[in-house]
Amino acid sequence: MNTTLPFLSALRAHPDAGIHIVLPDDDIVPPHFHVTEIGRVHKDFIDCGGTARSTTHCQLQLLVASDVDHRLTAGKLAKIFELSDPVLRGDDLPIVIEHEDCRTIAFPLESFEANDEQISIRLALPHPACLAGDACGLSPEEAGVAGGACAPGSGCC
Repeated sequence: MNTTLPFLSALRAHPDAGIHIVLPDDDIVPPHFHVTEIGRVHKDFIDCGGTARSTTHCQLQLLVASDVDHRLTAGKLAKIFELSDPVLRGDDLPIVIEHEDCRTIAFPLESFEANDEQISIRLALPHPACLAGDACGLSPEEAGVAGGACAPGSGCC
């Protein structure tokens, strides 16, 4: 559900809806944000166990500018997505939203809900994980790949 095809379908189904983005700490991205780019981000890497891996996601970059009257509707965002189709190649990719608030962070899209009034987007904190935990002698919980959120005392912090 947090991938491009269901998200674009929701945008198209509710073209007049406003966009509401909730950060992991429940702060709200100011409603006058701009989407400055939509891109396909591909990363090839070697994990700490020596295994070659790759990931690909769709990344939206946000800018909160001084134009406080700007409001992006779901229909306008759908059109930006349609313009980006040659780059996204029609693939159903996980979505990451890059936002700056003191520092720039790429937040994974955790979930979204859509109705005729609003598309509400909830972002998650990015968490590093040891993909070769078995090679490092870590349990899945210690490696950060099984439990999701990192809590004090969970072994991932």
